[in-house]
Amino acid sequence: MKFLLIVFVIFVALIASYPFWNQTEQSDALTGLPWQIEILPDGSTKVFALHLGYSRLSDAVKTLGDDVEVAVIAASDEVGKLEMYFRSYRVGLLSGKIILTTDASEQSIKQWRDNAIKADYVPTGRAKKYILSENDIATALEEKITGLTFIPSVNLDEEIIRARFGEPDKREQSDGVIHFLYINKGLDIALYDDSKEVLQYVVPKVAY
Repeated sequence: MKFLLIVFVIFVALIASYPFWNQTEQSDALTGLPWQIEILPDGSTKVFALHLGYSRLSDAVKTLGDDVEVAVIAASDEVGKLEMYFRSYRVGLLSGKIILTTDASEQSIKQWRDNAIKADYVPTGRAKKYILSENDIATALEEKITGLTFIPSVNLDEEIIRARFGEPDKREQSDGVIHFLYINKGLDIALYDDSKEVLQYVVPKVAY
């Protein structure tokens, strides 16, 4: 009985991670996959068809779809950050959530907060989400994308990460999380013991 249970658990894990393991020609022909990171001559990168530090939020809408939420996320002691949230991103069998961040000015963020049509606490209760007005969204869409977070719907492990993204430049572990750092790609993959994995992309320092 224990043997059958172990086999079942392994089978479920393989099915859950299949989108990351699938090596078929059809999968290889797809674009917009999280491990497809293009390093450009100036050291900057493109991922999910977005050029970090250059593409604007409006480009993301054209590329990833318009089922988005644009808001300022701010803790009580912070001015906040402008974010664009894609509830559902899918390419082939792979799906997940995407969050885009910008370096919008404090003046703009304060204005968007003042004009917000709605403000609610995020699920953690540690910050508030200010939903931008329609007029302010038009302005916010011109902000450049400086960071991208991808939260895959499937579960990852160290073997899958190394197989798809290659050997990391650094591997750091602390407090129930392992970080796989790909410095030239501007990528940090956080593998948690008890929560979803998070892939964070930023403009590599070599591009500054």
